[in-house]
Amino acid sequence: MQTILITGGTGLVGTALTKMLVENGNKVIILTRSIKGKQASDAVSYALWDVEQQTIDTDALSAADCIVHLAGAGVVDQRWTNAYKKTIVDSRVDSGNFLIESLRNHPHKVKTIISSSAIGWYGADQKENVPFVETDPADKHFLGETCQLWEESIRPASKMGIRVCTIRTGIVLSKNGGALAEFMKPIRLGVAAILGNGKQMVSWIHIDDLCRIFMHAIQNESLNGNYNGVAPKPVSNQQLTLELARIMRKQFFVPMHVPAFVLKCIMGESSIEVLKSTNVSSKKIQASGFTFYYPSITAALNALINPS
Repeated sequence: MQTILITGGTGLVGTALTKMLVENGNKVIILTRSIKGKQASDAVSYALWDVEQQTIDTDALSAADCIVHLAGAGVVDQRWTNAYKKTIVDSRVDSGNFLIESLRNHPHKVKTIISSSAIGWYGADQKENVPFVETDPADKHFLGETCQLWEESIRPASKMGIRVCTIRTGIVLSKNGGALAEFMKPIRLGVAAILGNGKQMVSWIHIDDLCRIFMHAIQNESLNGNYNGVAPKPVSNQQLTLELARIMRKQFFVPMHVPAFVLKCIMGESSIEVLKSTNVSSKKIQASGFTFYYPSITAALNALINPS
């Protein structure tokens, strides 16, 4: 049993990971800006921190064996104004910097930090059928630069004798929100909305497999550095959309392409994230001994839409 301190613990991934950690006998402390209304238990407790005010519950920090760093504003939650792009960056980098400073300045027994990152590190595919791997450089556009700053903010922990793993997460599929909920909305109305030409590759992962990768990284001291949190079989946007439509409505749907210019009008600059093709390899995490429960999109969607 370990005590895991989580930032971003009330989000989509944090909620699922907390449940899995507790089911496996761990204790979880969730760092949050407000504990009002939070329901604690023997296994899950809440502790205050405020990155802007540079305050943290030092008792929570001293109790932790491991930190899982998930904090960060949603990338496609709002249009990418200059102000919101700054929020995306600052919410990740400032929180990482503050964790490092807190570890430097307060007694602790933290041995491991598992930090979230994203496949936005890689940008758009450069070569057809050649997936990105962890040693590829960061893309020079906004998300690539954001991910690079994000990862750099937490990396100094390794010089403090703390093992650091970074999980570059793909498109997370969950029945409780996120990307899948957006894909499902038009299908419920009988329309399978294929984005752009639909050929862009989507590197996705079932939320249970993503949480299991975090668990795997926590438990295996041999894991260091960067790992892609994606399923072994990426699919095109069209394949994903049509498979989801078939599972939800059998043959009772109409495929329809949503032109790129329409998405750009609706989403602004962030539309590039749903229109670009990013084919990412899972081979490194698999080589570490990890086995996916949901390696194919059909298995993942069936488990989410029609659980037995």
